[in-house]
Amino acid sequence: MKFRRSERLIDMTNYLLEHPHQLVSLTYFSERYGSAKSSISEDLAIIKETFEHRGIGTLQTVPGAAGGVKYQVRMTEEDAQPIINQLCELIASPNRLLPGGYLYMTDILGDPMIVKQVGRLFASAYADKEIDVVMTVATKGIALAYAVANYLNVPVVIVRRDSKVTEGSTVSINYVSGSAKRIQTMVLSKRSLEEGSRVLIVDDFMKAGGTVNGMISMLEEFNAALVGIAVLVEAEKAEERLVDDYLSLVRLSDVDVKEKKINVTHGNYFTNKQVEGKS
Repeated sequence: MKFRRSERLIDMTNYLLEHPHQLVSLTYFSERYGSAKSSISEDLAIIKETFEHRGIGTLQTVPGAAGGVKYQVRMTEEDAQPIINQLCELIASPNRLLPGGYLYMTDILGDPMIVKQVGRLFASAYADKEIDVVMTVATKGIALAYAVANYLNVPVVIVRRDSKVTEGSTVSINYVSGSAKRIQTMVLSKRSLEEGSRVLIVDDFMKAGGTVNGMISMLEEFNAALVGIAVLVEAEKAEERLVDDYLSLVRLSDVDVKEKKINVTHGNYFTNKQVEGKS
């Protein structure tokens, strides 16, 4: 079946968006649409220009016989600002306050559009890094981890507090929680992470960083490498921060239960050196 150019552009764009970080050869597109490679190259140039102009991402060209193109999500500071502003506004709502100074976050983590946007932000920041797996701890960070993994086209590994018979043999470690200073346990199935994997840790909230530090210790048990740490919200006044190098979208600076005030600011997303493509 011969495709018209307009049909090729639509179908090709859709294919690239659904297969991020996957190398697609010109031969594949040429055979898919029954078109010459020269025509496919022209189409890809149009898509690349549109992606970059609209802040959707970019197409990375890999030369050579085994080369092709790869879609990578990209977000400039101009595109990211309103998303992080919205997150700050949502989290600062006094209605989020729970007894004990805790914050209600379930609605944010359960909103598909917000989670998708957060996934794009983190995936954009680590687009140039070689990542094999996104890791998180059960349960609230799972949605964020899958959103990031979707844009990076890698699997998700979930660390749990206790072992489940459906996961087979596991590796168990003890770690010290950063805030409560209690010894806690986390486990990971031996089949879920290959030795030498390059891992991006994603979590919804980080106070002192005890849980994240526990996941880092878990990586050592698998001889895996830490590529980065990305958190939705960090607590600014955490004592004895156990993690230094991380990326955050929102910084929780103060919670006044009596006055029902939640003070938040932007996290370090725009100041962290890993974020590129600023405008």
